[in-house]
Amino acid sequence: MHTGNPPPQHRWRRVFGRGLLVIGVLFALLAIPEPLPPSPTGAGKEPFIWNRQELWSDLESTFAQAKVPASSPAAGILASNLTAQLDTLARQPAPGLPPTAILFDEIETNFFRLAPLAAAGDPSVPLSFFLDAYAQLRGEIKRHSEHWPMEAREPRERLYRALYGSRAAVEEVLLQLPADRIPALLEGVREPSQAPSALVHRIALHSGDILVSRGGAATSALIARGNDFPGNFSHVALVHVDEQTAAVSVIESHIECGVTVSGIEKYLADTKLRIMVLRLRADLPQLVADPLLPHKAASRALMEARGRHIPYDFSMDHADPAKQFCSEVAAAAYQPLGVRLWMGMSHLSTPGVTSWLGALGVRHFETQEPSDLEYDPQLRVVAEWRDPETLFKDHVDNAVIDVMLERAEAGERLGYDWHKLPFARLAKAYSVVKNWFGGIGPIPEGMSATTALRVERLTANHAAIAARLLEKAEAFKAGRGYVPPYWELVRLAREALSETVGRQPGS
Repeated sequence: MHTGNPPPQHRWRRVFGRGLLVIGVLFALLAIPEPLPPSPTGAGKEPFIWNRQELWSDLESTFAQAKVPASSPAAGILASNLTAQLDTLARQPAPGLPPTAILFDEIETNFFRLAPLAAAGDPSVPLSFFLDAYAQLRGEIKRHSEHWPMEAREPRERLYRALYGSRAAVEEVLLQLPADRIPALLEGVREPSQAPSALVHRIALHSGDILVSRGGAATSALIARGNDFPGNFSHVALVHVDEQTAAVSVIESHIECGVTVSGIEKYLADTKLRIMVLRLRADLPQLVADPLLPHKAASRALMEARGRHIPYDFSMDHADPAKQFCSEVAAAAYQPLGVRLWMGMSHLSTPGVTSWLGALGVRHFETQEPSDLEYDPQLRVVAEWRDPETLFKDHVDNAVIDVMLERAEAGERLGYDWHKLPFARLAKAYSVVKNWFGGIGPIPEGMSATTALRVERLTANHAAIAARLLEKAEAFKAGRGYVPPYWELVRLAREALSETVGRQPGS
């Protein structure tokens, strides 16, 4: 009987087999799913619904039938009426009209009905007239809202209808124009400020100004649209201008690395589909008492950002400044100085939105959403920049997220590719080590491996639907001779979703 050691090939097989077993066990352990978080209940409010599909269709028909350069008799009447209505609004002394005033409804309808005529090139509604009317409407509605109770439903709806609705109408007009005719800058109110300033792209930015912007990622679209009042913006940053050098710094919080400080050129170099400049009203009692309050708030935020690492707050808990999501950077800077931003808090209430955001780590659904800062009566709109080349991309991204959220409301969960979980957990472990040494790993600090995979699924699905939607939009334009308005984009996005992603099971 042979009692010696087994042949080498047998030993290698045994080692190889044991190695495969260990790898299999590790893979199985790393593939164990995380416990599902508690089902979020949301803010318990009612989301805003336009419910004006008949008007949208009528506006599209008006545009399609408009003849250029022939002038429509209705255009002159509508333009004259709108001018008179805005003048009436401007003559109202403080405290102004209540949000329920019928004049606001009349202005809204007139403005919407003028939009297709302006887009068609009707001589009675030149683009300059339409944009000036938009600027006047935005300024007046903000002035009248200064005395409205912003936690109440009616003021919030009125501001949303006027500000978001008029912007949407303006952009429908702009998208029918050649790109070289789309103005990149729309100026607002030249609100005075005694804080240090610097000229940036023709606008004097003052220390303490707030930049509200929209990124190009799928998550940016989700942040902007996943709201009881779906909006246009997904990010907030605070401006600091050095009183000696006029150097402009931007303090903001990024998902990837938390709160950072960067120069204005670096801020502008990141993907931005639109930027709005907001400034505190100079007549606020806090600023009358201390005109340099905005600069002090910005200096406070700058010092804190440079003095400690502030992680990103995925839970969106605006009451705890230890971690900060983007909105908290501005809110936390102003709060100790007696200015509470977001006089009307943001609400996220629908089951689909709260389910998807909850799956991405959000735990607070009455919070501070970037889009909603525009409706704060304490702030003036100083300027708004749009990139003419990417304005349509903004609308496409919104339409895709809107139809994806329709699936969410129907019960579809935000899933992930389960077989990638072991590799994602290894990437997370690597990221944790990098975070210890001050670096940034592939998975952000505070984000789990599972959440990272959900973001990956969201991004991939969004990109696939958007690509198909762009094809459909081109076919629509070729067939009808104009760029599809937003309601048509949503319809086409529903078709694109069913043709590309389909119904994928959640995990």
